[in-house]
Amino acid sequence: MPTSSPLSLRRRSRFVAAVVAVALAAGGVAVLTPSGPASAVSYPSWDDVQKAKASTQAQQDKVDEIKSLIDTLKDEATSKQRAAEAAGTAYQTAQTKYDEATLKQQKLQGQADDARKTASASEAQAGQLAAQLGRASSNDVSTDLLAHPGKSTDLLYELGAMSKLSEQADGIYAQASQDRGVAQGLADKADAAKRALGSLAAAAESKMHEAQGAADAAQAAVAAQNDNQDRLEAQLTLLTTKQQGVEAKYKKGVEEEKKRQAQIAAAAARAAARAAATTSGGTGGGTPTSSGWVRPTGGYQTSGFGMRVDPYTHATALHAGVDLAPACYAPIYAAHDGIVTFAGNGGGYGNEVVLDNGGGISTAYGHVVDGGILVSYGQHVSAGQQIAKVGSTGWSTGCHLHFETRVNGAATDPVPFMAARGISV
Repeated sequence: MPTSSPLSLRRRSRFVAAVVAVALAAGGVAVLTPSGPASAVSYPSWDDVQKAKASTQAQQDKVDEIKSLIDTLKDEATSKQRAAEAAGTAYQTAQTKYDEATLKQQKLQGQADDARKTASASEAQAGQLAAQLGRASSNDVSTDLLAHPGKSTDLLYELGAMSKLSEQADGIYAQASQDRGVAQGLADKADAAKRALGSLAAAAESKMHEAQGAADAAQAAVAAQNDNQDRLEAQLTLLTTKQQGVEAKYKKGVEEEKKRQAQIAAAAARAAARAAATTSGGTGGGTPTSSGWVRPTGGYQTSGFGMRVDPYTHATALHAGVDLAPACYAPIYAAHDGIVTFAGNGGGYGNEVVLDNGGGISTAYGHVVDGGILVSYGQHVSAGQQIAKVGSTGWSTGCHLHFETRVNGAATDPVPFMAARGISV
């Protein structure tokens, strides 16, 4: 009879837990039903496995069945995770298109506003010259020239000055008309760009919802794999080995794994505490300001808001937030009270959490470490509550938090936004 390959310490501990559960059940659970599409699959019970050992053929058939079930679980989880990554990338692409279009529209609107001011100034100047010409024309210079020929030199000078003034007025009127045309053209472009933002915003929101659904499906598939694969591998081990007392043999492994996991958790906690205590660039969390806001994490700002050459893609693109770089695994806090509207794979954002903070304001937290999202879709969180851990997932070259602030869906520079609320980032 073939023997199974050695299990890693982590897999061994999970295996032992499964053996204990199954052994205690003593055949009491015949069908396991994981969440998601795999819920219709029937899994062999402990009694099924024991009965299969009665003959070589039955035993081999049961081994083949269990191996097939394990492969199905793995394939399902992998497929769902890939789908979540693809959906996250589509969401990020749609969001980036909307952000870049918003920035362009804002620039066009600014140019249109400046052009209107220029046109108004030109029109005002033309009006002043018109008033001067009106006052000058009220004095009949030609009549004075005939009535007082001795003053001809002065009067001819006046006629020349009026002619020059008239030419200047014509030029200023022409410039004012041109400025007004430019202003109207820019305003029309800004209005067209603004109308286009609606569909782009809707597309980004739709893609975000799709990405959330894909992330939930992936999480369910992974949970199904974790819930059932250990039991199946425990049964498979008992079918493919001649060892006795498997449960007792692996109990020590359970305790060792518990100790190892506790050491890892303690180390991560110490790292997070060091990151939270750092004075470099400010700390995160803490008591909210009078406006109800907190700094989302510690560390210096390593990249600001605006167009830049992306260090990951090396392409020029809008950086729709600011990057804050404390230590890896440092805590990420909700910058304000809110509802979780996204918690999953955000494509280039990596693992991401998005909060609806009310009043048309939302905040986003990107590049969360794998397994570091501590909240779920629809959950209410409070300002200063830890919602995630700093990582380097997605389009990232090192551990940091990508933090965004949005007003009515449009990305805005977090530095002045947070400064207005008493927070320095």
